[in-house]
Amino acid sequence: MRIAVIGGGTMGSGIGQIAATHGHQTVIVDSSKDQLKRSKAGLQKILARLVEKGRLTRDESVATLDRISFSTDIEATSGSGLVVEAIIEDLAAKQAVFDQIEKHVDSSAIIATNTSSLSVTSVAGSCKEPQRVAGMHFFNPAPVMALVEIVPGVATDESTINAIMNVARSWGKVPVVVKDTPGFIVNRVARCFYSESLRIVDEGLATPAEVDEALRSAGFRMGPFELMDLIGNDINLAVTRSVFAAFHFDQRYKPSFTQERLVEAGRLGRKSGSGYFMYGDDAEKPAVDLGSSKAAMIIDRVVAMIINDAIDTVFWGVASPGDVDIAMTKGVNYPRGPIEWGKEIGYPVIIERIESLRSRYMEDRYRVSPLLRDLASNQVDFDG
Repeated sequence: MRIAVIGGGTMGSGIGQIAATHGHQTVIVDSSKDQLKRSKAGLQKILARLVEKGRLTRDESVATLDRISFSTDIEATSGSGLVVEAIIEDLAAKQAVFDQIEKHVDSSAIIATNTSSLSVTSVAGSCKEPQRVAGMHFFNPAPVMALVEIVPGVATDESTINAIMNVARSWGKVPVVVKDTPGFIVNRVARCFYSESLRIVDEGLATPAEVDEALRSAGFRMGPFELMDLIGNDINLAVTRSVFAAFHFDQRYKPSFTQERLVEAGRLGRKSGSGYFMYGDDAEKPAVDLGSSKAAMIIDRVVAMIINDAIDTVFWGVASPGDVDIAMTKGVNYPRGPIEWGKEIGYPVIIERIESLRSRYMEDRYRVSPLLRDLASNQVDFDG
């Protein structure tokens, strides 16, 4: 099957690499010749590094590159069995691209969007055949991260979902089916990792470095602030704003003034040389004086909010408990699935922590999921 990828940025190039590595003739389409040059050079560098590390032979690397072509003409999607769009997170731009794709591919072709937070149903709204459109959300870096969120729109056929699931599995990915809701699983549940950490810093209860150290000690590979600096504070803030607006301004997903001010100041993270931390050869690591009680406070607050929102995601039928845990461990490398983690800590303990915060702040962001209450009272059990 021929694969077309729309967008030659980091994500599009990564998806193209995956497809070509698994034997597909692949075309990467981008309106910018310069972007395509960067994509080709980047792929050559990545594949050369894989050869150096012994993960690919030189012949396999050459064959993979030979299977990838580059084009500025969307007509190059013609003959593709699967087209994956990976352009900017702008609904109008995506709809315009999908309208063009439909003009050039066969009626049997599947068209997927890599959107991380937009409605798949809305993206498909410009299509004459929305039944063949679905979300296929990869995580960065796409060739490395195992998770793919598969998102049916309102009109998506079950056969479309099954076909995309099969493709994802053939590429060595772990696909999970997710309801078309804001942020899907990962970008919804992960908001709490960032937002509650930001809230603790906003209140002056801890520094970013202290929060990071505490959460690393709890098993997270990276703290939220170093991770936001790596992602880019502008990108992280944009996703937060998108999820906040899509959830009709639910206070649980409210953006932080601290992050907004950093973005306004151009402190975007590693790519700008400064964010929550300073970067460069002369940058000094911030001092951390983290006592056990402060560390416990940070871990308890952040983990409780993650667990509560993960369980609420199941309550609203976004995904199954098992898929939520798979998504958070495979998509963002959480130390364990939040639902499994909640059971280990004890559902009544999580409720007590959240209700204590609600009693103190009297804010709707600290509300307990109805399903968490049912689990705590043994009215339901995820183990059946």
